[in-house]
Amino acid sequence: MLDAIRWDTDLIHRYDLAGPRYTSYPTAVQFTSQVGTFDLLHALRDSRKAVRPLSLYVHVPFCANICYYCACNKVITKDRGRAQAYLQRLEQEIQLVACHLDPNQRVQQLHFGGGTPTFLSHDELRQLMAQLRQHFNLLDDDSGDYGIEIDPREADWATMGLLRELGFNRVSIGVQDLDPEVQRAVNRLQSLEETRAVIDAARTLQFRSINIDLIYGLPKQTPEHFANTVAEVISLQPDRLSVFNYAHLPERFLPQRRINSDDLPAPAVKLQMLQETIEQLAAAGYNYIGMDHFALPDDELAIAQEEATLQRNFQGYTTHGHCDLIGLGVSAISQIGDLYCQNSSDLNHYQNALAGAQLATSRGLLCTADDRLRRAVIQQLICHFSLDFESIEQAFTVDFRGYFAELWPQLEAMASDGLIELNAEGIRVLPAGRLLVRSVCMVFDAYLEHQNRQRFSRVI
Repeated sequence: MLDAIRWDTDLIHRYDLAGPRYTSYPTAVQFTSQVGTFDLLHALRDSRKAVRPLSLYVHVPFCANICYYCACNKVITKDRGRAQAYLQRLEQEIQLVACHLDPNQRVQQLHFGGGTPTFLSHDELRQLMAQLRQHFNLLDDDSGDYGIEIDPREADWATMGLLRELGFNRVSIGVQDLDPEVQRAVNRLQSLEETRAVIDAARTLQFRSINIDLIYGLPKQTPEHFANTVAEVISLQPDRLSVFNYAHLPERFLPQRRINSDDLPAPAVKLQMLQETIEQLAAAGYNYIGMDHFALPDDELAIAQEEATLQRNFQGYTTHGHCDLIGLGVSAISQIGDLYCQNSSDLNHYQNALAGAQLATSRGLLCTADDRLRRAVIQQLICHFSLDFESIEQAFTVDFRGYFAELWPQLEAMASDGLIELNAEGIRVLPAGRLLVRSVCMVFDAYLEHQNRQRFSRVI
């Protein structure tokens, strides 16, 4: 781990640009309304014919309380009854999509995200999982990768027991920061004891993997106090950690307008927090997977990276990139073969479409041959910190150097700066470039120069 990343402040200052996180290429910014329900049905038919395995994402948008930093698609309400109307439409969507698939298509991966999935009552969670099991081929032997996002304030031992009974074997727990002053500044009061109780329950109930989310760059954060948070989290021994850079974009995300920008740490302080966090996690034995993610060496992500089978999709880093990803719920995104499509992000539009027995697809994109090639290049770089030219040339019948001739000066500059090693066989992202791998990927993004970079977070 210590050899995997080398901190180079000068390189970071030069290459810390705003850009996509590449959970897809092309990114969702390129989606248009020209892609609709017909395209989705056509892609589902192809998936059925090929009997491809499935990954399901289910979006539950409701939260009882607002976290000021949040940029997710959510509905803030204390009225738990609002979930029933949504679940009714979600179940319609499940039925409409599933009837176009083959019962033999096994669901290897399932993820509930939000919002707060445990906003749903125990009966509602049972009802939703029963619908999924009725219409999709969910695995019963606990071999699937079935995860759910947990807010420790919305879960207890009984909830964790129910989730395990329903087939979930992975949990992702939002912590962000344990400092009370920071928590007050972002309106998320959550004690270490609440978090520990959920983790203890998960371990006792034999959940296979525990992930914890942290955010650096929040208001009132200091390097010393954030280091304390990281130390406490390490003591909980999660299998994975996500350490996200807070992107303050109040013009895009209304809740962020409640954050006083004067309380945000300066860029140099944010860098210090990240550097110290990396050092703490390295000392504790965590591998740097890439793009804010860390994992213990025996975790599936770390093993997949070691074996060069790691992939990346809208679920983030995954070992199930070979599956067709079907997104269910408001704003959910699907990736089926070369089609990306997204449901309406407006709750009323989503529910009204399904009330009319129509799928809620609102926009998307069908990849071109150039998109597929660049997607493969970015995937190799972002997952394995290396790129083998010959594998791309054989897969796409191109001469790599000739195809990307106009990019060569940028790559040579990165090589001169020590970000990458560039030779006739391929590209290797050097230890000093690993934190900046998004900047390397951006070189291959054909759309980026025509986009407003303000839409994206910075690399660091």
